[in-house]
Amino acid sequence: MTATHSPNLPEVRDLLAKQEIHEVVLRYCRGIDRLDLDLVRSCYHPDAVDHHTGFDGTVDEYIAWVGPKLELLGGTLHFLGNHLVELFGDVAISEAYATNVHWGHPSRGDFTSGARFVDLMERRDGRWAIAERWAVREWTRSDAGRMTAPEANGPRGARGGGDLLDALRARLHR
Repeated sequence: MTATHSPNLPEVRDLLAKQEIHEVVLRYCRGIDRLDLDLVRSCYHPDAVDHHTGFDGTVDEYIAWVGPKLELLGGTLHFLGNHLVELFGDVAISEAYATNVHWGHPSRGDFTSGARFVDLMERRDGRWAIAERWAVREWTRSDAGRMTAPEANGPRGARGGGDLLDALRARLHR
């Protein structure tokens, strides 16, 4: 006869917190890639601070800074890899590795960068969000001249509310 393992409530609570934090980072990437700045803003606490290459400031200043930069691009895709979360009660350190593809920039051209999102996360009123973010750039590679036209007709991504994901969500949220 084997003993059954009963989950320890603190362990389950920690797993749920880590999942919630992971989803904050995923929503941030979706918001950037789909040019949904409201979704990006929702990943931060209102008094949050962001540090990116070429930028340091409040979340409102960050949104005002990144929006026009994203609008210049044809698009972006952020791929998350390793993600480690260290919990300290209602505060956590989140480190997520990312490969970020950018295309269609009118003067810089296409490029890919490797980065880590190092976040100080806080749970306030039961909600995990970014209190302070460091987007640590590890490397950048030019992809100029490497993009090609699609091989055939088919679904394509869109930004600013016109993506297939937006249509599907609207259909299910009638």
